[in-house]
Amino acid sequence: MTARIPATARKPRVGLVAGGLGAYWPQFPDLLPQLRRSAARVSERMTEFDAEVVDVGFISDAAEGAQAAERLRAADCDLIVGFLTTYMTATMLAPIAQRSGAPVLLINLQPTEAMDHATFDTGQWLAYCGACPLPEMANTFERLGVDFRSVSGHLEDERAWQRIGRWIRAAGVTSVLRNGRHGLMGHLYPGMYDVSTDLTMVTANLGGHVEVLEFDDLRVRTEKVTDAEVEAKLVQTRKTFDLDETVDADDLAWAARVSVGLDRLVEDFDLDSLAYYHRGLDGETHERLGAGMILGSSLLTARGIPAAGEYELRTSLAMLIADRLGAGGSFTELQALNFRDDVVEMGHDGPGHLAISERRPLLRGLGVYHGKRGWGVSVEFDVKHGPVTAVGLGQTRDGRYRLIASQGTVVEGPLLRIGNTTSRVDFGRDPGEWCDAWSASGVGHHWALATGHIVPELRAVAELAGIGLVEVAGG
Repeated sequence: MTARIPATARKPRVGLVAGGLGAYWPQFPDLLPQLRRSAARVSERMTEFDAEVVDVGFISDAAEGAQAAERLRAADCDLIVGFLTTYMTATMLAPIAQRSGAPVLLINLQPTEAMDHATFDTGQWLAYCGACPLPEMANTFERLGVDFRSVSGHLEDERAWQRIGRWIRAAGVTSVLRNGRHGLMGHLYPGMYDVSTDLTMVTANLGGHVEVLEFDDLRVRTEKVTDAEVEAKLVQTRKTFDLDETVDADDLAWAARVSVGLDRLVEDFDLDSLAYYHRGLDGETHERLGAGMILGSSLLTARGIPAAGEYELRTSLAMLIADRLGAGGSFTELQALNFRDDVVEMGHDGPGHLAISERRPLLRGLGVYHGKRGWGVSVEFDVKHGPVTAVGLGQTRDGRYRLIASQGTVVEGPLLRIGNTTSRVDFGRDPGEWCDAWSASGVGHHWALATGHIVPELRAVAELAGIGLVEVAGG
């Protein structure tokens, strides 16, 4: 049995086929060699996006297109790129679009910015004619019921390559979702209707598998952690965090022990993400486990395995999407509106994405976790200052998922010192108006706060995943 590649290591598999009309080759002997050189350059550039490229070569007629379709179908690609080097008939690409089962991106990249009109003959012009079949392909794909997307430019056009890279990265995200294993441990925070998730809808909308876990799965692994493993985790913790004077040594040691147990849980169940919650009572073992997860969950999130509290499965998926786009994604909710500074203060108690912290994160000791039972250490920081995107995964009344996003900027300013991951976000509009619009979007009360303005990337992910995207206006 072949071992599964975890999400943190999985590369998008991109099929590539280039083509042109074979009737031209005997008429213009220099044309095909030039087009093959262009195809080789495209293949070279595509590998720069950290993708596994399955290049099936150059096709010249419908029969070769059918052969390429079979090879690409067998390759199980996440995205197929069809390079229109010159005019070609729709019948050459139709079987590829129909049989592969993967979304198709058509690219039209002519050799340079423009032709040399004074010297070009017909054969040289045809090397610039990739735009000619694009409307034909679009019309055919519409009639075949195949979604259509394209990028036009020239071979060294960085604007075009930025758009191509966006589609490749989006294919990587949808591959992770489709093949992912997502842990759900414990039970719903009582009364949180928005958090309640139908597990079948995860697979229906995004693919993947939800592994239902119990806190005893963590308990038995934590009980087997050795003192030496705890000490090693404490060394890692001290290298990663500043420790506030409020941190109790026994509470920190317990958090380190639970962190090692979490590492084993993720490895044993082969998880790409985790959402959890347990209420507990009177300091019993399960309550102490739930209270001790903040350190380990933050360390997991920082290495690309997002862990979200309060049983927030859809938010852990939003965090995974943001992380795979290279934007981090920290567990977040609304905390307060600041009308003096025109910012929205957002974050969460509990775990955060350490890799996108503005400064060295702090561990603070808390005798009370607000709204939750237990006590221990909690993480405190704000997300890197600069452009950010709030990314949520909402669900409509008919069960359909949709991404929800808004772009803003994290700015400097005073923060509470209560063991929360609070950030001050300027959305370029009145905080109250933004809050009303964000809430009306259908987002739940948790989401991922990601670095960078990534709405264009999220549009591509939403299209390839077959879900919608709601954009809430921001700065």
